[in-house]
Amino acid sequence: MAKKLTVVMVEPHKAPYVTKIDDELSALQKAVGGYIEVVGNGDGTLIICNEEGKLQGLEGNRRIRDGASVIAGTFFVVGDDGENFRSLTESEVVKYMDRFKEIEDISQDEVESDMGITFISM
Repeated sequence: MAKKLTVVMVEPHKAPYVTKIDDELSALQKAVGGYIEVVGNGDGTLIICNEEGKLQGLEGNRRIRDGASVIAGTFFVVGDDGENFRSLTESEVVKYMDRFKEIEDISQDEVESDMGITFISM
């Protein structure tokens, strides 16, 4: 039986909510509607979203990185345990319920303009 992860789920045009997801690839993919992409939050948590959400024309959901990027489609926040995912702590749940409580109106034009690749010179 798969381990259950406590996560904050964020769907377009809805308030975030706490739920449990099986810690199995198929369950993670089902939760976001496709292949998963992992985006670090820099605080021991991760955003798990649909890797192809923008390409598939999914609705804009929330802005991240101080508005510099948009997530399209459903995503969730989970804890980072190095090699594995972990359940969010109570304080992380509170933080991300508050962070994503505002429902954002994001146009398809804004979603499409956020597609692309950025090269950073080393």
